[in-house]
Amino acid sequence: MTETWLFRNMRAVRGRAYPRIIGSTREPSWVFFDVVLPLLTVSAYAYIYKFMRAPEEFVGFVILGGAMTAFWLNILWSMASQLYWEKEIGNLSLYLMAPISRMSILAGMAVGGLFETTLRATSTLVIGIVVFGIALSLSSPVMLIVVFVVTMIALYGMGMMFASLYLLFGREAYHMSNLMTEPIYLASGFYFPVRALGFWAAAGSSIIPITLGLDALRQLFYPASVAEYGFLPIGTETIILAVLCVVFIVLSKLSLDYMEKLGKTSGRLTLRWQ
Repeated sequence: MTETWLFRNMRAVRGRAYPRIIGSTREPSWVFFDVVLPLLTVSAYAYIYKFMRAPEEFVGFVILGGAMTAFWLNILWSMASQLYWEKEIGNLSLYLMAPISRMSILAGMAVGGLFETTLRATSTLVIGIVVFGIALSLSSPVMLIVVFVVTMIALYGMGMMFASLYLLFGREAYHMSNLMTEPIYLASGFYFPVRALGFWAAAGSSIIPITLGLDALRQLFYPASVAEYGFLPIGTETIILAVLCVVFIVLSKLSLDYMEKLGKTSGRLTLRWQ
């Protein structure tokens, strides 16, 4: 029986997700470093806030932000740079020849990476709550799921777009990942409410999905502090994130099509500016 286009692509998604899900358990030391190292940064900010006698909510903000860093790092190092590394080890030509959509390959990477990273982020969050005695008050579990899902779709859509762009930049992909790591921590308010940057700076940072997603999560866990520390209403942030989902998925499809066209017409996948 001839496979349908959809069935082929679903098999591709499963095939690319499988090694990331299974492989995450094959190197126990990675689990340790992925969980413990982010806690060091989180602890530093938490103790600074305690020393400054900042409101208790700020320690909780730091714990949530520290958990979400796992997703941003996964986007930079396991999504955006992935096609470049696949090119380096010789797998990219196989992906381009396969009778499947390149989106399904990246979607499989996203599914596998999301599963692995969610476990890491949850561990960081739980340990941080236990160590610092954080009391969270979830106002709406359903809204929490909605916000998390649209944030992850938009964020991994951005990662798909970066994957093809990084491939075009060639060796600069590694340097771009390094360059974008720390500035995003500041611009997205990982360790403080993004509202503190001012409205226009926070609005500009909202192009990065994790900015609004993290702000909405903080509002859900700390409903009493919404008026003082929240950037936009949760409903507004959710709508913007849904729009970003569509925008980044469309842009990723266009950038992947351009990458494939470049490979077919010029025989190379690295642009050299004259």
